[in-house]
Amino acid sequence: MRSEKTFLVKTISDMIGNADYVYFVSYSGLQVKDFTQLRNQLAGAEAHCHVLKNSLIAKAGAELELTGWDTLNLKNDTAMVYGKGDCSAIAKILVEFGKKFDKVKTKGGYLDGAVLSASDVGSLADLPAKPVLQAMLLGVLQAPSRNLVTVLNAKAASIVNVLNAYKNKCEENNN
Repeated sequence: MRSEKTFLVKTISDMIGNADYVYFVSYSGLQVKDFTQLRNQLAGAEAHCHVLKNSLIAKAGAELELTGWDTLNLKNDTAMVYGKGDCSAIAKILVEFGKKFDKVKTKGGYLDGAVLSASDVGSLADLPAKPVLQAMLLGVLQAPSRNLVTVLNAKAASIVNVLNAYKNKCEENNN
């Protein structure tokens, strides 16, 4: 392999290795202004988008020894979207943009050591935003302690009710 291609494969490998998520998108037939709009949306969400040769992406995956990399549909025009942070938000941008422009379709991706299919990327897009998921998790974590306090308060309240009833009965008997 020529030194230029070796350098490009190494660069792509570094992009994939340093990213929290990687998505592959087909954009064949999309106008430049529309593709620029997609790139701007991704940049606003702190994601990067590069158009790369499929063979170089495949070689980078092989160099990183990623399992299942060969199942990705790396044919025709492919853009690689990668970055750090909320993978769900980026997947949502790609899916929504694909609904607006039918020429943009997700091909798959790579997340936490697993190769994703196009439907997996769609499932990630359906997830709520990260702050919402964190709030849901916090609610689940707080539920046992909240329930314990409720049970303890109920027992104390029932004892107080029994004592009040006894006090009222004693007052009635004294009258």
